[in-house]
Amino acid sequence: MLESEIEKELVRRVRAAGGKAFKWVSPGNAGVPDRIVIMPGGRIWFVELKTDTGRLSPAQQRQINFLNRLGVRTFILKGQKGLETFTEMIEGKR
Repeated sequence: MLESEIEKELVRRVRAAGGKAFKWVSPGNAGVPDRIVIMPGGRIWFVELKTDTGRLSPAQQRQINFLNRLGVRTFILKGQKGLETFTEMIEGKR
């Protein structure tokens, strides 16, 4: 599954669950996660999308570490399995 296909499916599933998956582009801040997912009840995740074999770049790892230190929820969504796990999270099953 290509990263673009994973991203489209993520957006569809978030929307179906009543939320919004904003594309995040932050000029001057290389490596920020791909999407900010906001769900009812104020649940927010910063989501980095990868294929099953994809790896984080050093800049992506730094950004995720920074967000984690701030206490922000982050999720590295890898392939179909990651998509299923994240879907369960936004649906409150995890």
